[in-house]
Amino acid sequence: MNIVVVAPHPDDAELGMGGTVARLVDEGHSVLVVDMTDGEPTPKGTPERRAREAAAADAILGCTRINLGLTNRQVEHTVAARHALAAVLRAHRCEMMFVPHPEDAHPDHIAATRIAEDARFDAKLTKSAIPGEPIHPRRLVHYFCTHLKSMPDPTFALDISASRARKREAILAYRSQVIDHEPNRRLPDDVDARDRFIGTRLGVEAAEPFWCRELPGLRSIDALL
Repeated sequence: MNIVVVAPHPDDAELGMGGTVARLVDEGHSVLVVDMTDGEPTPKGTPERRAREAAAADAILGCTRINLGLTNRQVEHTVAARHALAAVLRAHRCEMMFVPHPEDAHPDHIAATRIAEDARFDAKLTKSAIPGEPIHPRRLVHYFCTHLKSMPDPTFALDISASRARKREAILAYRSQVIDHEPNRRLPDDVDARDRFIGTRLGVEAAEPFWCRELPGLRSIDALL
């Protein structure tokens, strides 16, 4: 399956669902991370350094990545942004999308989610100026990379016990964000604690939570843990 993960900034996909990305790649899916911005400026980062860190995270998780080129801290829900992402969905022949949860304290995250949800619709339009052949990703799932000090109730969680260590390694690849920037040094441990807690609800070592606006379905009851 061709899967697109939309991330407002480099490191959001890793923080929110890095274990799932690694698992999906291991299962044979093609995973493309679309960073909406380069994430800069930050206190210890530069565009060049952030790009190197993202490439290192890709090597760890096994995914591919592109940057949509929107301006960090100024992401806006515009038709141009929607169509730019829709063109990526067409080029990747996207069948499933993961996008940030719509409730967030970060304006970039909120705008990125609106863009992604509408780009899914725009990607299927015929007789449009959007490059590529129309396609409609059949599933859109929200992951949690929220800046809120809360987490809305997830719809389901995916076991990432086998990829938990790779997720942590991918997060630590962003040294400018989680090692050199002192206020964020606890972040890898905090994310791991969340995943381990979600795992206790399923009886596994670690799991990542997701939320669906649309009704998810199961092909078999055996898919339930």
